[in-house]
Amino acid sequence: MERSVDRASLGAFLRARREALQPEDVGLRRGSRRRARGLRREEVAELCDMSSDYFARLERGNGPQPSQQMAAAIARGLRLTPDERDHLFLLCGHRTPRRQLRGEHVNPGLMRVLDRLRDTPAQVMGPLGETLLQTPPAVALLGEQTHYSGEARSAPYRWFTEPGARSRYLPDDHEANSRVNVSLLRAATTREGPQSQAARLVRSLLHHSAEFASLWDQQEVGLHWNSAKRFVHPQVGRIDLFCQNLLDPDQAQSLLIFTATPGTESHDKLALLNVLGTDSFTVG
Repeated sequence: MERSVDRASLGAFLRARREALQPEDVGLRRGSRRRARGLRREEVAELCDMSSDYFARLERGNGPQPSQQMAAAIARGLRLTPDERDHLFLLCGHRTPRRQLRGEHVNPGLMRVLDRLRDTPAQVMGPLGETLLQTPPAVALLGEQTHYSGEARSAPYRWFTEPGARSRYLPDDHEANSRVNVSLLRAATTREGPQSQAARLVRSLLHHSAEFASLWDQQEVGLHWNSAKRFVHPQVGRIDLFCQNLLDPDQAQSLLIFTATPGTESHDKLALLNVLGTDSFTVG
């Protein structure tokens, strides 16, 4: 049963969390003239993807009731821990998120690392290959991956059901990537059980993809991703990168960081993508 919003307590909580955050915590420069304690309201509003007036009204205790989607955006923008996020949801008059939704709340530690990687392709991934956050260079390299909904949020699901999902990976690697995707889904299903989200995803893929069904029958386990990644970008061509994987075992989330060997052609191409900052440019 939904609760009523506690506007006074909500405002006090938001103000306290804003003042506790420092510019360095979110990848901002402090500057010599900063006098505000913690972050400014407009800075938090930008992190939460809302207007500064809306956030100010919430802080003052006279704003509208935030929706669940808005509460989730505030939790992410303020770098709240899972317990703090649950508290925020209750103050906003909502139930605490279900366990599977809690797993989509990006761990504050991973977000602090990501905030310092704004010029590097990096993204936070959920337990079933959901892209939760991307830096602009990651969008330039791999395309926007956070807008999907339903089963398509899972990268393995897109790999087997959407032809375009493989377009940025070297064709020679497609077979190996397919086998790893299946092996990891098998491990997740065994670990989480037949009623889990992983198991439901497997059942759907068995129905929609003959390739997946064939690989599933092979019963391969223990396959893992290679740190060497070979991409084919539509504008700059082949890029050979290395992928470092920072895992948060409590949240089953991981931070993928892509780098190139200095002095190589791939390093130069990656630098070009970082400058352009988008995957939609054209070469004249």
